[in-house]
Amino acid sequence: MSNPEPIMQVQNLYKYYDAGRHLFARSKDQVKAVDDVSFQVDYGSTFGLVGESGCGKSTIARLLLRLITATDGKAIFEGRDLFSLPNSEMREIRRNIQMIFQDPYSSLNPRLQIRSIVAEPLETHHIGTTAEQREAVKNILHTVGLPEDSGTRYAHEFSGGQRQRIGIARALITNPKFIVCDEPISALDVSIQAQIINLLRDLQEQNQLTYLFITHDLRIVNFLCDHVAVMYLGKLVETGPVKDVFTHRTHPYTQALFSAIPIPDPKYQKNEIFLDGDVPSPINPPSGCRFHTRCAFVMPICSEKEPRLHEIAPGHYCACHLHTDY
Repeated sequence: MSNPEPIMQVQNLYKYYDAGRHLFARSKDQVKAVDDVSFQVDYGSTFGLVGESGCGKSTIARLLLRLITATDGKAIFEGRDLFSLPNSEMREIRRNIQMIFQDPYSSLNPRLQIRSIVAEPLETHHIGTTAEQREAVKNILHTVGLPEDSGTRYAHEFSGGQRQRIGIARALITNPKFIVCDEPISALDVSIQAQIINLLRDLQEQNQLTYLFITHDLRIVNFLCDHVAVMYLGKLVETGPVKDVFTHRTHPYTQALFSAIPIPDPKYQKNEIFLDGDVPSPINPPSGCRFHTRCAFVMPICSEKEPRLHEIAPGHYCACHLHTDY
């Protein structure tokens, strides 16, 4: 029976950085990397977080794992706010929250054999005897599809896809409940991407895993995710069930992202939406709607009042003045 409560609830999350050390930045300037973001992830589901590079997706991933400190907000995991827990309690929870990084090679210690890399979380959390740890490593390497001799080799001896399988094995070794996937396939060839995505899906079904999947590839979201949230310049602009958002994409930015999806048919004529200008600086974001400087449907109110997420269909939310009744 499914759990009625979400496994992760993110409430009014903020992350501001001091920009005083940056060139041409004033001492009081702040980079608004994540600005009032809220969402929830249900047990056993995959929640997709999409948007352009620099919109704050990876910052959210690092905040949830407390690799960096939030400016404000809450991240409630199974009823406990991660940001308010002492280090001793957070250490216990970390075995249930793991991360798969974007660059598999930079996340692997080049001086350690693979069996030591994968076993490290077990040693950190004092799980099992040495013999049990060795057996667990052997089993998980087999589960992710690596050769039997992988444990005695080093990271540089593997291909990019194999390295990502090692990263997945390390994330799974503690039997976690929640895994943050921070663009885990963006550095891989297309054919290898499909293998890794299918592996993640199979592992989810076998182990009842919950994923927060961060990506800029909407095709992957459509295949893998149950819910999706679209980010722009630190804020969510649209969120809802994947089927609803893909069928009834409402926000102009979401529509532009969808129009950029390549169609493998030379005869197909699509109406691609080209956005004018560059993404504004997060140090000095536009007033009102942050997307209004690039939006084809901009109205006077867009630069004056910030739109809030509101429900336009059951479970489907959008932050746009075009779809708000005042």
